[in-house]
Amino acid sequence: MKFFIDTADVAEIRDLAATGLVDGVTTNPSLIAKSGRKFLDVVQEICSIVPGPISAEVAATDYKTMLAEGHKLAKLAKNVTVKVPLTPDGLKTCKALSSEGTMVNVTLCFSAAQAILAAKAGASFISPFVGRLDDIGSDGMILIRDICAIYKQYPAFKTEVLVASVRHPIHIVESAKMGAHVATMPPNVLRQMFQHPLTDKGLAAFLADWKKTGQSILEG
Repeated sequence: MKFFIDTADVAEIRDLAATGLVDGVTTNPSLIAKSGRKFLDVVQEICSIVPGPISAEVAATDYKTMLAEGHKLAKLAKNVTVKVPLTPDGLKTCKALSSEGTMVNVTLCFSAAQAILAAKAGASFISPFVGRLDDIGSDGMILIRDICAIYKQYPAFKTEVLVASVRHPIHIVESAKMGAHVATMPPNVLRQMFQHPLTDKGLAAFLADWKKTGQSILEG
């Protein structure tokens, strides 16, 4: 499973990219607005930090303007993935851009039916939002299961399932068990994956025992 970081915080991206665990980044207008910086500048800088797919979302809703914005975003760097909404105009834009060789991430997916449409439109990634479904009392993981099962039936579909709106590590683990290709998560969720009380307890015991020896690996 590939890990994308869902943020526009360049400092966070640099820090996590240094772990070697980050395969890409997803952004959206809301995340970039929080940075207080110019949209295109932020996207371009992120592309220079992480060589994998960097999702940059269009702001328009009509086909003509979305396509123009998509072309401009795609010129920023080779690893830009243009993100479009799962609407008729969004899928029309997806088809046009993907036919030109541009990676496209179709976002705001909330049903398996929508995911089928995105795959037929040539999307590189489909982004089902599990957390937002959980918020309204649905089980977001059922959507991931259904999309993965459908895509496996059709080898001609090249669209990767990108699990979005991730709220905690369990979302990631369950998605991985279902065969989802990618999970995009806020920085804090990736950091939570490192944590386990038994790891902390075991490390503390090892360090205490080592201290008793009075030795130093570097000075030995």
